Amino acid sequence: MIGFRIFPLQSRIDAQWVKKFKTIPVANVSDVMARMSAGGICLRPMHAGGVLAGPAFTVKTRPGDNLMVHKALSMAAPGDVIVVDAGGDLTNAIIGEIMTATAERRGLAGIVIHGAIRDAGTIAKNGFPVYAGGVTHRGPYKDGPGEINVPISLNGMVIQPGDLVLGDEDGLLCVPMEEAAAVYEAAHAKHELEAQILADIAQDKLDTDWIDQALTRLNCEVMK
Repeated sequence: MIGFRIFPLQSRIDAQWVKKFKTIPVANVSDVMARMSAGGICLRPMHAGGVLAGPAFTVKTRPGDNLMVHKALSMAAPGDVIVVDAGGDLTNAIIGEIMTATAERRGLAGIVIHGAIRDAGTIAKNGFPVYAGGVTHRGPYKDGPGEINVPISLNGMVIQPGDLVLGDEDGLLCVPMEEAAAVYEAAHAKHELEAQILADIAQDKLDTDWIDQALTRLNCEVMK
């Protein structure tokens, strides 16, 4: 039945790309994807710090219900990121300390909740990556419906099962599986360019001629 069904995860982003993208800031990846993809400013890191990277194990659930998230925890493989579209509703928490501990124990790479969490204090002290839209003490229901390993959308960012999910202090991003190589090449070049710019700043060699060139091109009037 549409809306209440479970699929296996048929394919995952190759582990080599997960490892490579871990070294690139999310902002650099976003820049080379035309700044058009983002999980939304409300999805923030709730953990103590550290990079999130891994293939998406997707869950779509009724707001406030975590039955399918429990099932996903029992199905996901080590290194997977459970990504839950709970509609962005913050009334009831989808996960808390127990489910987070379960995910970490099973070797998952992290959890993303388009919704709320609880036990925020414990999660904040832990390095296991958890991203969410908010916090509430009100617990979840366990009645369904929901779907596992279907396409989901987090604030307009479409995630296909197995796509690469990235997260750092700046937020979340999804890299489509089939575009990982091209995106990485461009993001790596961007990262190296910014490293050179920082080195130029440290040596007072930063070239800012481009600013006046842009103003001239845009016909900006400079008053005397």
